[in-house]
Amino acid sequence: QVQLQESGPGLVKPSQTLSLTCTVSGASITTSYYAWSWIRQPPGKGQEWMGAIGYDGSTYYSPSLKSRTSISRDTSRNHFSLQLYSVTPEDTAVYFCAGVREIDRLDTSFGADEYDYWGQGTQVTVSS
Repeated sequence: QVQLQESGPGLVKPSQTLSLTCTVSGASITTSYYAWSWIRQPPGKGQEWMGAIGYDGSTYYSPSLKSRTSISRDTSRNHFSLQLYSVTPEDTAVYFCAGVREIDRLDTSFGADEYDYWGQGTQVTVSS
């Protein structure tokens, strides 16, 4: 059973960097041909795909967030991480990590239509 768990600070100050980690259990993040995404949902809005990292370490980013986003991984700890730079209150959202078993299902600009695995989500508020 594959499980994902987000972790990180719940409160970030404007202009700082938001950092989250998604720990995966039940599968290796390097398993062919999995891909692992970050998705967020601001209050009262729909979900927004932010980016992904593939089983081979390849990275993909939403064009709208590419300049402020970095996704990395630690294979020894079986987790992948998100960094969002220069945050503003508009970055306040519930942040989710998610996975798909076939990287080909991932549109490299918009993410996947469906995900096989989801974390429970973590609330991040950007406020001074």
